[in-house]
Amino acid sequence: MRRLSVLFLLVALPSVLGIQSAQAAAGAYTALGDSYSSGTGSRTYYPDSGDCLRSQYAYPVLVAQRNGSALTFAACSGARIADVQNNQLGSLNSGTAYVTVSAGGNDAGFSSVITQCAKPWPYTCTNEINAANTTIRDAIPGRLDGLYNAIKGRAPNAKVVVVGYPRLFNGEECNALARISPGEQAELNKSADLLAGVISARAAAHGFAFVDPRPAFTGHAVCDDTEWLNGLSNPISESYHPNRTGQSSGYTPLVAAKL
Repeated sequence: MRRLSVLFLLVALPSVLGIQSAQAAAGAYTALGDSYSSGTGSRTYYPDSGDCLRSQYAYPVLVAQRNGSALTFAACSGARIADVQNNQLGSLNSGTAYVTVSAGGNDAGFSSVITQCAKPWPYTCTNEINAANTTIRDAIPGRLDGLYNAIKGRAPNAKVVVVGYPRLFNGEECNALARISPGEQAELNKSADLLAGVISARAAAHGFAFVDPRPAFTGHAVCDDTEWLNGLSNPISESYHPNRTGQSSGYTPLVAAKL
């Protein structure tokens, strides 16, 4: 009988541990941020999300489904760092278990920079790229500190994961309507690297985890054979954002692994 009892424990233990692990992963989860977190680019959105363009195909929804978490989906397309801090933190409290946040791209003005870069010759976007880089270096670190302090103050017990941005381009031109030269693409990718460095450093300073999607998206940029990012699209708001595959195969496993 004792041997049978021991055998039962050995058989049952993995199942019990599996249940405990699943329960540990579940918890109140709030997704903050901009269009890269709301799922803009997925082309299908919750009707009540309005201009925030929140999608059922966005990584916060997919991660919550995977982990069994109760999701508060606050991310909103177009949000700057101040918008996240002022408008999206209302649900955070001491019971919040997980927070993800993406912010900084709109502060850098990447949308308007890319619009300028896409204009045909003789237009260039050197000045716009330089201005974005100055903002990234000089203004965004302090803004992120303010946001991260606010998140920690409202959700002191939460695991916070800061989510970065991919490089958009592979150096090729494949859209006659958006003639972003290889040189401009290289400079835009450098700006993405600069922003990644700033976001990663500020996240680490606050004890937050950081998801860097750049390696995963390599080979899946705009004009690659298997794109995880939309190029110039109609409507224009879909442009230069992760598509459904970018959300499900790019962001979701990276974020889930950090929570």
